Amino acid sequence: MSNNIPKMKCLIIDDEPLARFHLKEMADQIDFLSVEGTCATALEADSKVKESEIDLLFLDINMPYLTGLEFLEQLENPPLCILTTAYSEYALEGFRLQVVDYLLKPIAFNRFYQAVNKAQQQFIVSEKIKKNSPFEDPFLYVRQSDTFIKVSWVDILYIESMQNYTKLHFKDKSLVIHQTMKAIEESLPSEHFFRIHKSFLINILHIDMISGGRLFINKTELPISRIRKEELLNQVVYKKLISK
Repeated sequence: MSNNIPKMKCLIIDDEPLARFHLKEMADQIDFLSVEGTCATALEADSKVKESEIDLLFLDINMPYLTGLEFLEQLENPPLCILTTAYSEYALEGFRLQVVDYLLKPIAFNRFYQAVNKAQQQFIVSEKIKKNSPFEDPFLYVRQSDTFIKVSWVDILYIESMQNYTKLHFKDKSLVIHQTMKAIEESLPSEHFFRIHKSFLINILHIDMISGGRLFINKTELPISRIRKEELLNQVVYKKLISK
């Protein structure tokens, strides 16, 4: 891979043989993924995750003995994870555990591709941080009264302008800070944050879908100005487009 970023070592965990086969077949089409193995239960996967350097899990939720969520929750340093399930009611729990994405079965290749690209972007950021490469400092401090809170820009979903204030949106919280949008935009890495509208600055790592004049991040619908949409498509989307 470019920039000396290694392939992502992934592990497929699903109690259904056909599901394991389907996931492996799709993963084998992606040049930045390396399937290190498949497991029928979370118990079987436990030792592999702890003994091997696994970067990404494809994890089914409903499995015997130990569910995927129970397995993920007990890992001390869990790899990146994409949940796979036939049941949509687990989505909220998955987001609580900060999974990369949540794929509903039957899984279409375009959704699979979208999810693994999101995982790769997060993986690249973590690899660059590990190597101490000349890369933007991933941490920022935000002031809340007399308290200073350390945050990682990777975790910011999007930023909303509120005149002389801005609101930082995360998966599980939001922070309002006394700072203009222009000033905060200048302090964030331009290759990861994109201004889609005068009132919204988004982290491209967290884009779920773009449809018409709207963009969706973590189930939140945001407006895109017509000019900015063209720039976003050209600079971000078309570079990773697999279907014309």
